[in-house]
Amino acid sequence: MRISKLLINRVSIPKLRAPAPSSEVMETCYRAAMRAPDHGRLKPWRFIQIEGEGLERLGQLFLDAENFDAVKERGEEVSEVRQQKLLSMPKRAPMIVVVVGRVEEHPKVPREEQLMAAACAAYGLSVALYDHDFGCMWRTGELAYHPLVKAGLNLADNEEIVGYLYIGTPDCSPKTPKLDDLEQFVKTF
Repeated sequence: MRISKLLINRVSIPKLRAPAPSSEVMETCYRAAMRAPDHGRLKPWRFIQIEGEGLERLGQLFLDAENFDAVKERGEEVSEVRQQKLLSMPKRAPMIVVVVGRVEEHPKVPREEQLMAAACAAYGLSVALYDHDFGCMWRTGELAYHPLVKAGLNLADNEEIVGYLYIGTPDCSPKTPKLDDLEQFVKTF
């Protein structure tokens, strides 16, 4: 497939099931992600691949983080329904890759550019997965920024979660993307 056709047709897949990509496919996709635009060649990203029991541990991290906030702010734990939702969130896919932006002090490459490069790496990974017929859903939300989650994933002080990429075999037919009216998005100057 031509790359432009691939990019035009790529969509997020919210419903994912096993199997997850093989280690060989993931290696290829990580190599594609590593080609993200990178001012200063800093490679300001890293990836944490989570599967199996790791998904349960991530769910527990989510629950611990939200319970911490609930007790601190309201003096009570989250409801049983919310607890079950938090524990099951990572199980929406057989694999999650946490994309981590690593920000270094640099005289010519500001923090924002480094995080944008990490986001480009995340997008490159998602496109490469799509090219291998796997689905991917990029998620963030409050739990991407919570200090307890960051600590539980062993992030350094200079690291931030750019996104959680939920990865697996599509469990639904991808919606054909609607072609946008380019005049709304493209202007000449």
